[in-house]
Amino acid sequence: MGVKHAREYAEILQDLTEAVSAIDGSYSFFEMSEEEWRALEESDRRQVMEALADDVFYGLGQDPVIKVGEGAVAYNSKFHVIEVSVDGKEVRIVRLI
Repeated sequence: MGVKHAREYAEILQDLTEAVSAIDGSYSFFEMSEEEWRALEESDRRQVMEALADDVFYGLGQDPVIKVGEGAVAYNSKFHVIEVSVDGKEVRIVRLI
């Protein structure tokens, strides 16, 4: 199926990286411990979050909801958005068009 989008992928990836970075424990998606996460330099953390956003984007083509750390990421094809549930109160929207 795939995630349909009209925006440049680089822009979507940037927004999605920022959104998944706000999820508590998002690094656990890669089976990384908190200690391993804290040991990383800031630039390495950014690369891990970008890889996470990239994996999640393509994964949403197979599974419309993916659990990430303490939150979840969902593809809403009807509204052409990705919804990032940061916690029980905050949802960030990544527009695909």
